[in-house]
Amino acid sequence: MLERWNDAIDLIEAHLEGEIDVGALARAALTSEYHFRRVFSVLAGMPLSEYVRRRRMSVAAADVVEGQPLVDVAVRFGYGSADAFRRAFVAVHGLTPEQARRPGAILTAQPRLRLRLTIEGSAPMRHRIIDLEPFRIAGPGTRIPLVYRGPNPDMIAFHKNLPAATDDQLASISDMEEPVGPFSASTDFAPDRADGSEFHYIHGVATRRPAHDIPDSFDVVEVPAHTWVVFEVAAETGFSDALQQVWADAYGDWFPSHPYRTVAAPEILAVHEWSDDGDTGRAELWLAVERES
Repeated sequence: MLERWNDAIDLIEAHLEGEIDVGALARAALTSEYHFRRVFSVLAGMPLSEYVRRRRMSVAAADVVEGQPLVDVAVRFGYGSADAFRRAFVAVHGLTPEQARRPGAILTAQPRLRLRLTIEGSAPMRHRIIDLEPFRIAGPGTRIPLVYRGPNPDMIAFHKNLPAATDDQLASISDMEEPVGPFSASTDFAPDRADGSEFHYIHGVATRRPAHDIPDSFDVVEVPAHTWVVFEVAAETGFSDALQQVWADAYGDWFPSHPYRTVAAPEILAVHEWSDDGDTGRAELWLAVERES
């Protein structure tokens, strides 16, 4: 698996000057484009687009410092104008190309990524595989920014502003044994899921009731039949951190070790227990998957 992913990274390096075909990267890694983007962001610690930009600016810095015309460098690295290139350069290096040419200017390099095997996985990940027929996710929803670490203020504000009768309304339309709700469902992410990018967030339940039985104020997401991997999250301390860590563990540890890949579907986080101080709790993370071919 790592050899194939390193082949994909080599392909990025070969096309820093020009267009990078994400589909070709996914084929090199023997996976889908959707799964490639998702796993890459976890393994690299940044979205694919950010890694490509940082690598391009790291390599282009040598041409800039050398004094090559900025327009020529911009075009060679796939930018439509010198201004677009300048903005990307500043975002990575913290100074303009002109400032970079001054003696003693300090630049910031993005090292080339190389994946290596490390012996981990000492903590078992409790999970189960389940098949579900089509269902609906229904409940109040909104669009909020993605926050990888720490509290999400927009999510907190959304829950605080929910009407008092919301959970009773949800209970009245919930008719499936699992996933047990109310739960949080997240979908419609930006392709690279950059920190701060928006996604669709629903506080809802799973239901197979007809649409006319669902309150008009609720958002409804149709979920096709899928296979799901369900990860258990349980913590006697640091439960909030455990909830955020489960995604990294799933994509960084579990998927590379199992013959499954993610498919585009809502990600469901069902919190079953949570102490008043937020330190102890139990939850499940549901991710739709398919077997690798």
